[in-house]
Amino acid sequence: MHFDHLRALSAIIDEGTFEAAADLLGISPSAVSQRIKALETSVGQVVVRRGVPCTPTDAGAVLLRTARQVQVLEAETRRALGDGVSSRAVTPVAVNADSLATWFVPVLSEAAGWADTALDLHVEDQDHSSRLLRQGDVIGAVTADPTPVNGCRAERLGFMRYVPVATPALHRRFADDDGIDWAGMPVLQFNAKDDLQHRTLRARGVPASPPRHTVPSSEGFLAALRAGLGWGMIPELQLGTDLADGSLVLLEQHAHHDVALHWQTWTLESERLNRITAAVRRAARDRLRSAGQDG
Repeated sequence: MHFDHLRALSAIIDEGTFEAAADLLGISPSAVSQRIKALETSVGQVVVRRGVPCTPTDAGAVLLRTARQVQVLEAETRRALGDGVSSRAVTPVAVNADSLATWFVPVLSEAAGWADTALDLHVEDQDHSSRLLRQGDVIGAVTADPTPVNGCRAERLGFMRYVPVATPALHRRFADDDGIDWAGMPVLQFNAKDDLQHRTLRARGVPASPPRHTVPSSEGFLAALRAGLGWGMIPELQLGTDLADGSLVLLEQHAHHDVALHWQTWTLESERLNRITAAVRRAARDRLRSAGQDG
């Protein structure tokens, strides 16, 4: 396989179509098609699903990861040779919304000083972000998956604690002699993949599904909690003074759920990748809980 073929594959997936990829590369659509055909011939498999947008096949995802790695190394080589020092190489990273709104912010502060790097953040649930690594869409990901994706390495960052909270008014409405009417109290969820609230209900033997509101935004989720739309599991890092000033109340003591977060990256010796890994480690060490930590 040739670098030009890998560049064509990367451009198609990034831009969505052969025509847009041709515009990006400054060649004709037929030339892009020829490069992909040559790549598919060399590996003996189809690498692109033709559609709108185009997507990689399983074989294409493996090659796409290689293409991304080549681009990273090429950019660093050019910089080392003094060619294109002022350009910024795009660095795609996956991070879940709750992390992005809380402990990951110091990483952004550090990245603000990296003159050679442009972050491309992919917001994905921590239980599914390793998929983006597998597809070759990102070079690193904050994930709940401790098992390294093929061609990647993984390390535990720490634990993000979620606690069940609601407004005092909502709590009073659904409090009874036995505690809380969990089956009747409206509940919030981030999206269809969010099962933190489900776990809490199952642990309390709630058979029925209570009224459910979906709020697919980390900041919006907290705003909905403060508005009394429902109860939900919220990162303790996001609460600020809400519990202290009485804006929200903890529904139960010791009903928290700790989510272990991991950092997975390509097994690639890259100065840029090492730099963002170090920034992620520092931020996680300062803000996330460690194993066995309570209180």
